[in-house]
Amino acid sequence: MGGNGSGTGGAEKADKRPNEQLGSWFLRSGWSKGELARQVNRRARQLGAHHISTDTSRVRRWLDGEQPREPIPKILSELFSERFGCVVGIEDIGLRSAHQSPSVSGVDLPWAGPQTVELISEFSRSDLMLARRGFLGASLALSAGPALIEPMQRWLAPGPGGRDGSGAPSQERSPRAGRLSGPELDLLESTTMMFRQWDAQCGGGLRRKAVVGQLHEVTDLLQEPQPEATSRRLFKAAAELAELAGWMSYDIGLHPTAQKYFVLALHAAKEAGDRSLGAYILSSMSRQMIHLGRPDDALELIHLGQYGSRETATARTQAMLYAVEARAYANMGQPSKCKRAVNMAEDCFSDCSSGDGDPDWIRFFSEAELNAENAHSYRDLAYVAGRSPTYASLARPKMERAVELFAQDTEHHRSYALNLIGMATVHLMEGEPEQSTVLAGKALKIAKQVRSERVNNRLRKTVDNAARDFGDVAEVVALTEQITVHLPESVEAVQAV
Repeated sequence: MGGNGSGTGGAEKADKRPNEQLGSWFLRSGWSKGELARQVNRRARQLGAHHISTDTSRVRRWLDGEQPREPIPKILSELFSERFGCVVGIEDIGLRSAHQSPSVSGVDLPWAGPQTVELISEFSRSDLMLARRGFLGASLALSAGPALIEPMQRWLAPGPGGRDGSGAPSQERSPRAGRLSGPELDLLESTTMMFRQWDAQCGGGLRRKAVVGQLHEVTDLLQEPQPEATSRRLFKAAAELAELAGWMSYDIGLHPTAQKYFVLALHAAKEAGDRSLGAYILSSMSRQMIHLGRPDDALELIHLGQYGSRETATARTQAMLYAVEARAYANMGQPSKCKRAVNMAEDCFSDCSSGDGDPDWIRFFSEAELNAENAHSYRDLAYVAGRSPTYASLARPKMERAVELFAQDTEHHRSYALNLIGMATVHLMEGEPEQSTVLAGKALKIAKQVRSERVNNRLRKTVDNAARDFGDVAEVVALTEQITVHLPESVEAVQAV
């Protein structure tokens, strides 16, 4: 029975009852049994499951209660989801007891290469298949506290075969040569760099699906026999793409989806044996936790990244990690620890060379970004301390320097907008609403060009604060009207928050 997708024994057959859930979806689809069988076979071939050969009698058995083997349940779920334009889970068609697969539930996943590939493949395919924004995110829940931190701590533990993220292999890879050449791998890596540039220029909303598609293609390659060196490079590519997919999802407000991609990226980085990349992924998770008001979790994540990469991280990477640590301390209201982390970030950055030894994923952390992060740390401290003018005055020169440098940068448009907004908030705290509206107005022009809900939300919040505190100032009134016209809050944005 293995070739036709069924998988039930005689006792099971005796007890089976008609699958009313599957029957209901099937009747509403308008398909005949033959048409459904043909679609299943076609999708199976696309997935590489060439052993699947379904016919009308097999479809009738499923309707009668027979439980097919994988990948049939998954294929049926995809076909009905596409037919009806909504999520139709495997359990919704009565083919599995009601539980979600590991790839779409929780973050405590197995730390092993084959499972990592399977989970990334399944999650990215679901993301692409459901297509319409919010469907996948709606089926997920954010993890926080011990439920998030404890599974991430296992990143440092040796795997079943010894891989600990520092380069020791966890399993025997096939010695057979794969079909990928060196130039093809180079092209794959350069494509990832291009996606990263697009994200910085255009925001996360424009190219996210392309990144997810590329990630899915990489997992297909990882499911083929590859030499050890090629496998390592592919896992590294998967880690970078998954992190970028997570960052883009975070940028447009899909937080559960973003967190899932970050977790899967960390798993792939472990298989690649790249501790520094793992620390970078943890820093992205930390930034998300800060954004979501969980600075304690953010601090745990960034400390885990610092500890894990202490022997491998370049000075630039260390500077970035300290800067994120400062943001966490600022949001926890711990000024002395925040200032110490700011100073450590600046000291490490002063040790940076030209950047030739840095991987591409950390090259964004320029002098402009250093000043921006540290300025936002002091700005956050000022908010936590009740809009303290002392901390606002510490933020101001660093924010001014960041804005000055980003104004000369032709690539990082989103960062320029975010720092214009940051500078606007400093002016508000210092009682200068007119200057604040000038900067916010510049940010609005960029916001209309990039697809970043993060930029939009920060701009709306800043203008709302200005209207609340300085509602009688003409410039504030005018900017509020512009925001209402040019940057209305979308339904998706409300749902994503």
